Amino acid sequence: MSLLHALAIFGAGIAAGTINTVVGSGTLITFPVLLAFGYAPVTANVSNTIGLVPGSASGAVGYRHELSGQRQRALTLAVFSTLGGIAGAAALLALPASAFKRIVPAFIGIALLLIVIQPYLARALRSRRGRRGHDVGPVTAAGVFLTGMYGGYFGAAQGIMLLAILGLTLDDSLQRINAVKVVLTGLVNLVAGVIFVFAAHVAWGAAGLIAAGSLLGGIIGARQGRRLPPAALRALIVVVGVIAIVRLL
Repeated sequence: MSLLHALAIFGAGIAAGTINTVVGSGTLITFPVLLAFGYAPVTANVSNTIGLVPGSASGAVGYRHELSGQRQRALTLAVFSTLGGIAGAAALLALPASAFKRIVPAFIGIALLLIVIQPYLARALRSRRGRRGHDVGPVTAAGVFLTGMYGGYFGAAQGIMLLAILGLTLDDSLQRINAVKVVLTGLVNLVAGVIFVFAAHVAWGAAGLIAAGSLLGGIIGARQGRRLPPAALRALIVVVGVIAIVRLL
């Protein structure tokens, strides 16, 4: 790995950690970068999943004020996220690499669609305030499990999916819900990453660079990330995602 490649992967990790903390979809930055440098799709996905774990941890620390008073809710949802993440990781390992190459372009397309409609989702969440429940119901639990399964398999836009599900079913502020989202997406990456360490091929150099970058990015996202121009951020993610689709096809 050349110095230029290492710096690019590290920079992508910073961007992904920041984006994941603010809204989600950082995988659409790091995954295409790894593809561009010649990593096989499944290896890139596995290494990316492991590398993004520290960014979620630092982001959760940055959101500790918003997490205050949500211990029981977070623990309940963590169970469903964990089970979903395990199921998704198992599916990735059980299915052939050719299936991943066929499925992931569609997943990236869905992720890009969510990126584009994210402002409308945010408005819908705000408009439903006061018409949602405070406790975790079966719809919330099922949605968190399925999102965790998706995240264990691939993960792009997992955060946006979670934000939509939690925002539409829980009566709380968007920032407090986003704090729970950071914890749950990080947990999915963690449990999937542990499985991948023992059962998949990991490009440790790339994973380490993403981990270092995402750790820094999580701090930036929790402190400063909300200042990023949303339209510019969405445009960048869409461009990178389209490049990834073209690369896979």
